[in-house]
Amino acid sequence: MGRRPSHRRKLPDMSGAVRRKPRAYHPDRVRDALLAQVEFVRSAVRELPAERQAELATLLGHLARQIDALPKLLAEPAPAAARAQVDVTDWVAATVHEERDTADADVISAAAEEMEAVVDTGVREDVLIPHHLGAMRAVDFTVTRIVELTLHSDDLTRATARPVRLDRGALAITTRVLADALAAKAPGASTEVRIPPFAAVQCLAGPRHTRGTPPNVVETDPVTWLRLATGRVSWDAATNSGRLRASGERAAALARELPVLG
Repeated sequence: MGRRPSHRRKLPDMSGAVRRKPRAYHPDRVRDALLAQVEFVRSAVRELPAERQAELATLLGHLARQIDALPKLLAEPAPAAARAQVDVTDWVAATVHEERDTADADVISAAAEEMEAVVDTGVREDVLIPHHLGAMRAVDFTVTRIVELTLHSDDLTRATARPVRLDRGALAITTRVLADALAAKAPGASTEVRIPPFAAVQCLAGPRHTRGTPPNVVETDPVTWLRLATGRVSWDAATNSGRLRASGERAAALARELPVLG
């Protein structure tokens, strides 16, 4: 499978900024979500006719890349850093997708087997891997792969009109990662973004709300949020469909902060 490295943005300068404490992800839940979503992808791709797999080879390449990324990095020498230098929110802010891999069902199955061989020992809080952005905890890197895998699984659903099941744990992780990224990109407490049942964050500078119903509220479902936060659907399209509800004069300003993952 031919590989071309992604082009990435530099990490944003966080000097002088107040950083939120990164969300903690339990290794066992991360591992289970990864394994479940990989299996859903593998099953869905196997059911596609060979000619359809060929038509979707680039998208399947994106999926294969996320599945085999963990074993590839675990096989490299450990980073020299004594502690993690990059967290999940840093990764979101720095990522631009320009991969050009291709794959089919056999490639995805082979990647899944490689991942399954290392996942039990690899998804840990005390293991650092040499990510190109800087040293990263293996559990955090795996969270980023779950985000990518969930997004591309939804892409496959839309491309084939055949639903690819999204593991609840993987969907929850992805929803929270993208919500946290929005809060980091547009810090403040004037607007509350709700993505039930998985996440609610406050963002946007302005008058802080302390009690009762917030005057500025944005609410949507998890799948619409994934598409909105990554530019797969526009604010207007989500609003017009009724899947995004925004109230308050500041809520619409949120549209200018999206997407959070390029």
